[in-house]
Amino acid sequence: MANPTGFMNIDRNLSADRDPSARLIDWLEVKSPMSEQATMDQASRCMDCGIPFCHSGDSATAPRVAGCPVNNLIPEWNDLVYRGRWKDAIDRLHKTNNFPEFTGRVCPAPCEDSCVLGINAPPVTIKNQELNIIERAFKEGWVKANPPATRSGKKVAVIGSGPAGLAAAVQLNSVGHLVTVYERADRIGGLLMYGIPNMKLQKEYVERRVQLMREEGINFVVNTEIGKDISASRLKDDYDSVLIATGATVPRDLAVKGRELDGVHFAMEFLGKNTKSLLDSEHKDGQYISAKDKHVVVIGGGDTGTDCVGTSLRHGCKSVIQLEIMPQPPLERAENNPWPEFKRTLKRDYGQDEAIAIQGEDPRRYLMLTQKIEGESGKVEFVHTTKIEWAKNAEGQMIPMPIAGSEEKLPADLVLLAMGFMGPEGGVLDQLGVAKDARSNAQAEYGEYDTNIHGVFAAGDARRGQSLIVWAINEGRGAAKAVDTYLMGRSYLPD
Repeated sequence: MANPTGFMNIDRNLSADRDPSARLIDWLEVKSPMSEQATMDQASRCMDCGIPFCHSGDSATAPRVAGCPVNNLIPEWNDLVYRGRWKDAIDRLHKTNNFPEFTGRVCPAPCEDSCVLGINAPPVTIKNQELNIIERAFKEGWVKANPPATRSGKKVAVIGSGPAGLAAAVQLNSVGHLVTVYERADRIGGLLMYGIPNMKLQKEYVERRVQLMREEGINFVVNTEIGKDISASRLKDDYDSVLIATGATVPRDLAVKGRELDGVHFAMEFLGKNTKSLLDSEHKDGQYISAKDKHVVVIGGGDTGTDCVGTSLRHGCKSVIQLEIMPQPPLERAENNPWPEFKRTLKRDYGQDEAIAIQGEDPRRYLMLTQKIEGESGKVEFVHTTKIEWAKNAEGQMIPMPIAGSEEKLPADLVLLAMGFMGPEGGVLDQLGVAKDARSNAQAEYGEYDTNIHGVFAAGDARRGQSLIVWAINEGRGAAKAVDTYLMGRSYLPD
């Protein structure tokens, strides 16, 4: 156990955010690094509970329990950090998580919501520990390429280079299979590269890990869309097994009048083009959607919407508003949201902090419904909204009901749709004849990952729908074991 009285004597402390006035003029990460001693102090707060709920996320046995989907050995590496055994800590961390440098930056940390200390005190800062362990390991040179000693002779194609595809590739390569990862974009990383802005995850950290994977023998093919540049059926013929890890990339659209106007874009188009232009030319090429000097309306209150807020502010927008159709969450856990469930309380992320610093108020407006989008000469000028209340219809379903007299007309030169995703694009699934579930995802049972097509597997958001990066890593690892078992008859990969 770490310090037996650490949780009583040491307050929870997060790594500091850089001041908005400084960070809004660049695209560097918002968080400042935490000192070694501060990290050790925070690790000492871990109680090494008799039942560490932080270890594992929701499952068939406990479907509403928060926790770590990749089963991080949190009390173990907290104790090791507290004792100064950093190299042992990274060894324990890498046993369950292929990419702690990603989850340590962008995971919402469900593990902290299930921390036993969190029942009646601020929980352990698990996410910070994870990031500081991996960054210390890279700094000390402890993270090195580890190619397999022998090869199985089996070839596996992974379609998609997001966190699920990358995790599966690492695991399959580690047991000697020849793995090729196909990516339709010009850089490897999928969501990690073009879905998450640089100020949350600097792309040098993605490229650092991908380079290690190359050195371990994994082959990457970019600018190649399976189903278009190479037929999915040909891929199946050329490889012993195929894993579909394309993500859930079909955005939810907004069916209102004026949707077709110039200046209305999906959030991922806005964010992806911004990052590509930043990496290609530091925005000198102009190949991105600029929010400079524009009134921006973001429709959607989740993480992607927040990323649109932060990106717009860095462009130098005139104003930004974020519309959310759901009610504002409570400040404390509600009675129907007890520990150790994922905590559904009001949270303020970096984008809202930055908007408050610039505009003087939180950009989020709750219980707002977009009724129509208006413009002249084909270009957006206004978004018409109304306040709503949720009520049951005749069938007993909860639906948004407009409140008469609450209509509002918001100035808008740029409208960004950040309302989530419907499922994977159909090309690969359709070409291979993969069955789909009711939500248009690849139909494959969790823990098995095999589809109705022999030798074809699916994992990550393409199988489970839009979810967390840490769940994608979990699924990539699980799918790798399923593929290995299919190829070899049994697998020694961890669950």
